[in-house]
Amino acid sequence: MWLIGVVVVLVGAGFLWSAVKAQRSVHAMLAADTLSVPELEDLRRTSDELGGRGGFRKVCEVVGAAHPSPEGVLHSELSGTECVWHSHRVQRRYKHYDRDRDGNTRVSTRTETVAEQSSGHGFALIRDGLTIGVDHAGRRPDGVEQVTDRFEESREPSNGWADVVGALVGGDRDETIGFRYTEWVLRPGTPMYVLGEVHDAVGPLVIAPPADAARPFVMSTSTEAQLTDAARGRQRFRSRLGAALVVAGIVVVVLALVL
Repeated sequence: MWLIGVVVVLVGAGFLWSAVKAQRSVHAMLAADTLSVPELEDLRRTSDELGGRGGFRKVCEVVGAAHPSPEGVLHSELSGTECVWHSHRVQRRYKHYDRDRDGNTRVSTRTETVAEQSSGHGFALIRDGLTIGVDHAGRRPDGVEQVTDRFEESREPSNGWADVVGALVGGDRDETIGFRYTEWVLRPGTPMYVLGEVHDAVGPLVIAPPADAARPFVMSTSTEAQLTDAARGRQRFRSRLGAALVVAGIVVVVLALVL
């Protein structure tokens, strides 16, 4: 019984740590300056004058509308939607036949991801006619639009009972049911909030994940106010649940030791 209590305490501690991370995210958003592209260019010029050409670094927030990179507008893989970023996933759903120790055939429905890919190009933010690059570093922006969600049944001929017989005779067998296709895009003109580190290592200003991995990197179609409100809500819920689980787990451990 005491082992159950220890597990509950550990789960509660996990929720408390998650609450701390949510609180740090709120503090980071509130502490960061929201800077325009002209303000960042002024700061970079000052850095250049001080001999730091190519070494400008500034953690801040940038807001604007999603804009294509110099490579131009992208088209998503599945639906061909015009976008500045896209991602898709293909999942296979199948029946799995196997035998238990008594020789009985068991059938279970399973899902596996057979393909998953995101666009490699970064995009930009535009505001008042000025742009700044966004290096998403392979991460998915929060709140992107889902444009595809469909399931297609397999066109492969099914052997029906032959699969079951094969499972009985030859071991495990799979029968494909179909494939689910999902796709997400970020369209040009979508309002964006980005919290990260602006640098000029490649020449033009780019906002990217901070070099300090402990600092948060946020790309979202929500506003700062919406993000901080949501983070505060998560922090309150997780801290209360975590504290309750820790107390309950300690009580269980004490009772187990006493009894």
